[in-house]
Amino acid sequence: MRRSPFVVAAMALIFAGGALQAQTLKIGYINSQQILASSSEATAAQEQFGQEMEAYQAEITGLEEELNGMSQRLEQQALTLSPEARQNREQQLQSGIQELQQRAAQLEQLAAQRRAELLQPVMDKITAVIEALREEGQYSLILDLGAGAIISADTTLDLSQQVIDRLSQANDTGASR
Repeated sequence: MRRSPFVVAAMALIFAGGALQAQTLKIGYINSQQILASSSEATAAQEQFGQEMEAYQAEITGLEEELNGMSQRLEQQALTLSPEARQNREQQLQSGIQELQQRAAQLEQLAAQRRAELLQPVMDKITAVIEALREEGQYSLILDLGAGAIISADTTLDLSQQVIDRLSQANDTGASR
């Protein structure tokens, strides 16, 4: 198969351009778990979340205790109850268990929403710092080690400490105002 000199020259330029682009690709990574663990704002949000969840946990514990009491009374009175009364109490117990499961799922969903609400401002700040580092350092891509997307990497590419330092500086500046 015969190729024209123009096609050969175009292919050479394409491959040369691809090699040139590969040389300018700059990649860094962060560890979001480390950044969140070192963030005082994230810690405060987690503490507030924990305090708010105490009420949810108390509600679930109360329902569980109520169901345990119903179950124990049913066992204690099982021999003295008529078959109809026993069946009625067993149905009440099963109904209570279903209600508990539904309420626990509902509270879990509310908890997830609340956690997201509390952490969103912190995540926005972290994202802004990462984006600023990406632009300043001319990184093409910044990956997250905490998300499990990186198997192995050169530790000199880790930008986590720079993000932590900038967040600390921003908090110090904000606190002194």
